[in-house]
Amino acid sequence: MAPASQTTLGERIVLSGIGVHSNLPARISLNPAEAYTGIVFRRTGLRQSVSRVIEADRSRVTMTELCIAIGDGSEAGVRTIEHLMAAFSGLGLDNVLVEIDGPEVPVLDGSAAAFVEAIDAAGLITLDAPRRILKVLRPVRVERGRSFCEFLPNDRGLTLDIEIDFTCGVIGRQKKVLDIIPASFRRDLARARTFGFLSDVERMWKAGFALGASLENTIALHDERVLNPEGLRFSDEFVRHKMLDALGDLALAGSPILGTFRSYRGGHAMNMAALKALFADAAAYSMIESTRGTASPCAQMPEQSAFL
Repeated sequence: MAPASQTTLGERIVLSGIGVHSNLPARISLNPAEAYTGIVFRRTGLRQSVSRVIEADRSRVTMTELCIAIGDGSEAGVRTIEHLMAAFSGLGLDNVLVEIDGPEVPVLDGSAAAFVEAIDAAGLITLDAPRRILKVLRPVRVERGRSFCEFLPNDRGLTLDIEIDFTCGVIGRQKKVLDIIPASFRRDLARARTFGFLSDVERMWKAGFALGASLENTIALHDERVLNPEGLRFSDEFVRHKMLDALGDLALAGSPILGTFRSYRGGHAMNMAALKALFADAAAYSMIESTRGTASPCAQMPEQSAFL
């Protein structure tokens, strides 16, 4: 089970870098927030010095192609939030105000490692409020061709069961199952980097993607070879990164998940489709709260804090 009480950061964190798709610089500030705030982005750096508040929620997703973007369709959106959201979820961090002055979360080294290091240095504070948890009650499944994603009941916690299947021999078919707790997240997922194929680069550039990709932040593959001089961090780094992405996508449920998420040949679009299907079936889940290590039906909570 997840920790009983909600958490926030022990102190403010500032990081900066470029976006892997936009190649634009951004500075992000991760700020402590009150209980029931959740994860909230405040987009700054806009025209006329205005700012826009965007809740990190499935209802605010505007893009699922190659990354997750949230917003209202205007220039105030934020994209490529999945690695940061995975760090929050994997470490059990519930309430954060993320201020960002650019359109895309910095890619850093292509993984969640820098976010984890910074959060660990700042520490977490336990708040005097019970955690709200989404408990999966019965299977929910979405399919697209050979691909599928599904939620299954699991009273132990959140388990990811992810399988990928690429024709590229360097990747091939990889599968990993992991119970997500802070220790396993740090050890097995946080350092897994994003990856891409050199043969796709020109097409992606024309579509406005991967403009900031380099060997410093992406595993590059060409002719059945890994081009990065240092090689891979894990022999199965590719499926581990897909798990990292899935964890970040599922964090948009707005609450920790008590259940198993299983996918074969999935991705951002499929992950979000599964989450949408889960919430569309009121009998498939319930909201519970944890108090002193126990779980009970979720009581009425205060309204979410707003940042103006």
